[in-house]
Amino acid sequence: MTENQASILIIDDDGHFRETLTDALGLRAFKIQSVESGAGALKTLENAIPSLILLDVQLPDMHGFELCRMLKKSTRLKDVPIVFLSAKYVEPADRAEGLLAGADAYLS
Repeated sequence: MTENQASILIIDDDGHFRETLTDALGLRAFKIQSVESGAGALKTLENAIPSLILLDVQLPDMHGFELCRMLKKSTRLKDVPIVFLSAKYVEPADRAEGLLAGADAYLS
């Protein structure tokens, strides 16, 4: 890994999905970190600014939309692209709410 290597933070409570996504993205030479909760994400982000955040909507300790709003209010993190990934929140209204929360994309 190089210092200029793109980094991705995966925030998802599904351990199997996190592992699969980490393995797949790791093959593309991205530096990957993953956490299972909003609290874990906030702790990780205290010391790192990733190139991209992949965020689940449904987390065990907070809603992904709320976490996205918090991150976009942070002067340190507001420019980090956030992409929502969700298998449950697939309605157009969910997509709209995610984008209004500040996400750059919403994949269902």
